[in-house]
Amino acid sequence: MRKLKKVAITMGEPGGIGPEVAVKAAASRQVRSVCDPILIGDSGPILKALGMLSLPFSLKAIAGPGESRPAAGVIEFIPMGLLGRKFKRGAPTAEGGRACYGYIKKAAGLALEGGVHAVCTAPISKEALRMAGIRYPGHTEMLADLTGAKKFAMMLIGGPLRVLLVTTHAAIKDVPGLVKRKSVLEKISLAVKAASMLGIGRPRIAVCGLNPHAGEAGLFGMEEITEIAPAVRLARRKGINVEGPVAPDALFRKAFTGGVDIVVAMYHDQGLIPLKMIAFDSGVNVTVGLPIIRTSPDHGTAYDIAWKGEANPASMIEAVRTAISLRP
Repeated sequence: MRKLKKVAITMGEPGGIGPEVAVKAAASRQVRSVCDPILIGDSGPILKALGMLSLPFSLKAIAGPGESRPAAGVIEFIPMGLLGRKFKRGAPTAEGGRACYGYIKKAAGLALEGGVHAVCTAPISKEALRMAGIRYPGHTEMLADLTGAKKFAMMLIGGPLRVLLVTTHAAIKDVPGLVKRKSVLEKISLAVKAASMLGIGRPRIAVCGLNPHAGEAGLFGMEEITEIAPAVRLARRKGINVEGPVAPDALFRKAFTGGVDIVVAMYHDQGLIPLKMIAFDSGVNVTVGLPIIRTSPDHGTAYDIAWKGEANPASMIEAVRTAISLRP
């Protein structure tokens, strides 16, 4: 058997669809043809997911990644022992939040040691993290802390769109105060790094405005004049091929038709609404700026359909395949 790269797949929130999409991805031909997946989680949820889905696979508990490939019909699994045999389904719990943190910490450690090529994380619950007293707004900040990254960003990939965010999980009322020249310039620089990870040379980067019509020369807001445009000018002086600020409604059409490689958006929904419109079931989240490769599906825990066998693994599968294709 030819040697393939190994990817750690964390189980995610036990009460949500994480165990189901993780198992479906690890068992899929699309994933197993390009890498050797290693699940990281707890045996209770993983075995329940396997049983619910009636997949012709068995689990093989391992202490860590090895040199050999798993046999056909076998999914390698690192059991963490962080959950009891019973766990609550369809809702967040403090126990689940603590377990999710443990899975992610283990996977990040394996990637830092070079035991796996990349980490792909199933969805977690921010509410469960908060219930557990773990004060991270999401995967991105948690992984940055675990890996020592100081400058990092969330980038979403879906169809022809690649969108990197200046602000992520912030209230809309707080966004204008967070859109500063320094942060916009940092994210433009990280967009160049993202392009390198994707194998794109001399990327065409475009920056969204914050306000309608990109501020209309200050008529609808001053952030474009005082913060965003100066950051774009500084980036150009560094030799970066970047334009902006551009009105988002026009810019996303240009990106969709191939005129832009990476869009730098000012806030979460500005970037994610157009992306999810065209790639809801296949979008991928990439954390840029880490010393490891990390991806995840672009969806949440979906408690409403959890443990019914209905979860679509397409985004999880695409996240693993994207992780394999990325350059460190």
